[in-house]
Amino acid sequence: MRAPSLNPRRTRARIGILALISIATLLNYMDRAVMGVAAPSLTAELRISPEMMGFIFSAFSWTYAAAQIPGGLLLDRLGTRITYAGSLILWSFFTLLHGIAGNVAMLFGFRLALGVAEAPCYPCNSRILSSWFPQDERARANSVYAVGQYAGLAFFSPLLFWIVGSFGWRALFLIAGGLGVAFGLVMYARYRDPGESPRVNQAELDYIRAGGGLTAIRQESAAPFSWANVRKLLARRQILGASIGQFCGNSTLVFFLTWFPTYLATERGMDWLKSGTFAVLPYIAASAGVLLGGQVSDLLIRRTGSANIGRKLPIVAGLLLASTIIAANFVESNALVIAIMSIAFFGQGMVNLGWTLISDVAPRQFVGLTGGVFNLCANLAGIVTPIVVGLIVGQTGSFYGALAFIGILALIGAAAYVFIVGDVKRVELD
Repeated sequence: MRAPSLNPRRTRARIGILALISIATLLNYMDRAVMGVAAPSLTAELRISPEMMGFIFSAFSWTYAAAQIPGGLLLDRLGTRITYAGSLILWSFFTLLHGIAGNVAMLFGFRLALGVAEAPCYPCNSRILSSWFPQDERARANSVYAVGQYAGLAFFSPLLFWIVGSFGWRALFLIAGGLGVAFGLVMYARYRDPGESPRVNQAELDYIRAGGGLTAIRQESAAPFSWANVRKLLARRQILGASIGQFCGNSTLVFFLTWFPTYLATERGMDWLKSGTFAVLPYIAASAGVLLGGQVSDLLIRRTGSANIGRKLPIVAGLLLASTIIAANFVESNALVIAIMSIAFFGQGMVNLGWTLISDVAPRQFVGLTGGVFNLCANLAGIVTPIVVGLIVGQTGSFYGALAFIGILALIGAAAYVFIVGDVKRVELD
């Protein structure tokens, strides 16, 4: 333990750490979403059907979901710094390679590789929340870094559509990948765990520890991996219920990351630049949902002292709002459709609070593994949703059934948080 600080004022090194993971998360979701932006021109050039495009969209999540538990295990063994920086550099490199794809097989292979490389990102984020932030700051910290996945797309969407329109879809992947590789080197140079950071003083460490932080920095405390431990985690209602709920909420997110630009261009007849401009509004709404969810959650905990109310209520409300996406099937006005989509995506933004909930309930010796199990279950939506949407659109020529599918899943997710999750408290495994 470092010597007591002569200056009683605590540092705020955790704010710098939050900035790092906010940028990393922005890049993470931009690299997932550029395929959706490129899809209309990419499919025309490579002559890809809606059904096949659904499988290409889905390919990322096949390996992303499968690699969650190994990614959590890797995190518990190597620590956050090496795991996060290595993951960021690798996923950015595979994003860059999309720009040289000449056929479906190459695209499919690069999507599979991208999924493996991105797998440790959110378990790392969850671990950083547990390490660097006291409990009553975690939801706000989560909302700040998570807003990057929406705000980045909101404010960069016009630029991304412009790049495709001006230079082609290949340039989009090359630029996005190059940016990520560069920032991966920055992450390795700048990130440290709390006990190793030269920018944190003892007063800040004491503050974090008093609030329940610093639970994930001791590598020796991580228990050895076994499938029996995975079964034990999923047997606990908090982890199972949250995983089901997050799967359902992620279906809405996956739609916006993959099929939404195509929906605007084909179902609603918006041209390229108009689609890029209109696509901004739901992402801005989702950004607001993320921020509001975090603020409300921490406020409710301070006012009521109840993690059940503070964590679960905003998530359930968000899932109910996400289910309103079905209403887009029943209006003709494009402006009303964008308004409905914005409400639905605002609600989905609030569902991101599930990551804060899981950091509250994860067993101390299984923070990385719990994050991996949770993200595995949640990202099964990335496998199912693009394929189902592609099949529905390919067979019916319409997104009507696809939006109904996504809305119904949101209602199921709300029920999971209400009836399955139970008390929000840290799980203790025997």
